[in-house]
Amino acid sequence: MTATPATPATPAAPTTDAARALATEQYIALTTFRRDGRAVPTPLWFAIEGGKLYAYTGAASGKVKRIRNSGRVTVVACDQRGKKLKGPTYEATARLLPASEGPRVDALLRRKYGFQKRLFEFMETVARRFGKQLGGERAYIEITPA
Repeated sequence: MTATPATPATPAAPTTDAARALATEQYIALTTFRRDGRAVPTPLWFAIEGGKLYAYTGAASGKVKRIRNSGRVTVVACDQRGKKLKGPTYEATARLLPASEGPRVDALLRRKYGFQKRLFEFMETVARRFGKQLGGERAYIEITPA
């Protein structure tokens, strides 16, 4: 008897209304909130696994500081500039992941964005060789829709 080759793992189906609605979108506007309550939206690439959204950003960015202060966020589909919002806005909670989760999030994003993600990673590598850091260190974010 011969063993059948293992099939590559397929992403699990989104398990929340927000995840299902956002599954085919390319960008989300992640809105974080300042201490005074003002909203600050930022467009991001994202991937979905198990009903949660995953993204990354610069570790020194304002959104990381705001997530540390309060995990309250909203997400909505948008264009790459975050200007044209599409569909409903979902309340969610965001948390920063430990660096050890970075490779998993990167793999999810690579699976979704393919060549675009690989090209961006290549540009980061080239920049590092010349002593530059695109965006600085990364912070990985897990977003759980309410």
